[in-house]
Amino acid sequence: MGIAMLQLVEQGKAGLDDPVSRWLPDAPHADRITLRMLGASTSGLRDYVPDPKFLAALYADPFRQWTPAELVGISAAHPLWYEPGTSWSYSHANFVLLGQALEKIAGMPLAQVMEQQITGPAGLANTLNSFTPQIEEPVLHSFDAERGRYEESTFWNPSWTTAPGAVLTTHICDLARSAEAVGTGELLSPQSFKVQLDPGTVGLGGNTPGCPPRDCFRQLPAEHFGYGVIVQNGWIQSNPSFAGYAAIQAYLPSKHLAIAVSTTVGPKAPGDNTAQTIAARIAELLAPANSLAGRK
Repeated sequence: MGIAMLQLVEQGKAGLDDPVSRWLPDAPHADRITLRMLGASTSGLRDYVPDPKFLAALYADPFRQWTPAELVGISAAHPLWYEPGTSWSYSHANFVLLGQALEKIAGMPLAQVMEQQITGPAGLANTLNSFTPQIEEPVLHSFDAERGRYEESTFWNPSWTTAPGAVLTTHICDLARSAEAVGTGELLSPQSFKVQLDPGTVGLGGNTPGCPPRDCFRQLPAEHFGYGVIVQNGWIQSNPSFAGYAAIQAYLPSKHLAIAVSTTVGPKAPGDNTAQTIAARIAELLAPANSLAGRK
């Protein structure tokens, strides 16, 4: 979604510093939050995922179909962590809103935006959107213990994870190919790629009054959030996890090296992203000067 938005900016259809109210007038704090802040996660909107009421509802019915209005509403029910643009904190609500803005700006459903602008041009023929929890066979089954018992979670509903139309399934070869497409900037102009790697996040976060350090942690030159990607010791990566699934796609431009890992949780697995742990061990062997170990 970050790349798609930067492409639309290149085409003159929007500006990164346009207020969200231009397309989503009813969004929370729409006149104070910009498209840049959504993709860079500097809006100040709280993340709905840790909210106790959300978690209780999610665990009570993991097959529930969530709507964007429900998800953003949970975040909007809380005060902003900080004045938009002045700090950094990750929030899933940012990307639910970014997906809605993309639809308005592009004038088409988000799934079509993703296919036309991203997965099609990158040749990701086995990366598909689905508005249901269905996954094309053969399926890597997942297992999870978040609800207090170890159980299969393969077909839990991922509708809460991001904007409808951007919930994607893929296979490991496409995951590696997408790491390359994102990490080389091949879908963007050099100027837009530079913005993607640092849209103004470096230096933000940390010492934010009222925002816990676990949420508003410092964005460093060597390890920071870009526009929808993570920049870490030279790697350009993303590392999603959901209901027992964990994954990472990472690209190191200096060595033209792509790493893709997908895991599922064993009954005694640690609580962190196990795909990141495995990728870090691979990186230690192939590029020891560029650590992929997560921040502690």
